Amino acid sequence: MTRNTWTLSREHVDLRRPGLEPRPVEVAALPQRLTLDLARTALVAVDLQNDFCHPDGWLASIGVDVSGAAAPVGALAAVLPELRAAGVPVVWVTWGNRPDRANLPPGVRHVYDPDGASTGIGDPLPGGSRVLELGSWSAGLVDELTVEPEDLHVAKQRMSGFPDTPLDSVLRNLRVDTLLFAGVNTDQCVYATLVDAANLGYDVVLVEDLCGTTSPDFCTQATLYNVRQCFGFTTTSADLRAGLAP
Repeated sequence: MTRNTWTLSREHVDLRRPGLEPRPVEVAALPQRLTLDLARTALVAVDLQNDFCHPDGWLASIGVDVSGAAAPVGALAAVLPELRAAGVPVVWVTWGNRPDRANLPPGVRHVYDPDGASTGIGDPLPGGSRVLELGSWSAGLVDELTVEPEDLHVAKQRMSGFPDTPLDSVLRNLRVDTLLFAGVNTDQCVYATLVDAANLGYDVVLVEDLCGTTSPDFCTQATLYNVRQCFGFTTTSADLRAGLAP
């Protein structure tokens, strides 16, 4: 990515960054219609990984119905080519533990493992992979999503993608102001990352059908209410694609 760069020579440094020509589009959203500048927008896709979405992954292995987590995959796969064609960077933010779990406090290590005797983060799964371990099948993106060479990847070890990661630095170097959010779980890692982004000064837009969760529906409804009320906006992939259309 060369959005944040100087022009250099032996005798001179030009500190002006390359100009980003505005590319405004209008998108239906709540609580108000939006004008997005695609030149200053990125998609942040959170935790669309085998352990959360695949029937052989971690959550399914402990009895969680993962159909809700897998639900947004098809819609996201459909809109990704259009976003890339519009010059919108795609940033994959995915859980990826150190093998030794040395930086995981107990409150994180025992998520979905409240008694310490169940299968928790970093523990082995029947297929031989370890739960959400960086580089493993468990932590990999689901096969239905295509990753392109220009996409960016950030590994996280918390519900939010910002603490203890380079996500903010990556986004600042992209020179983006507006973040579109996709991923799982809507009310957990997506929401935590979105709230941190809003607190850091980014404009945040949650794309409803590009997000999914294994939680009850009231959790999604509360998340949508809070996003619209306190942090930013919500839209749908249909409204986003209508805005992207020539």
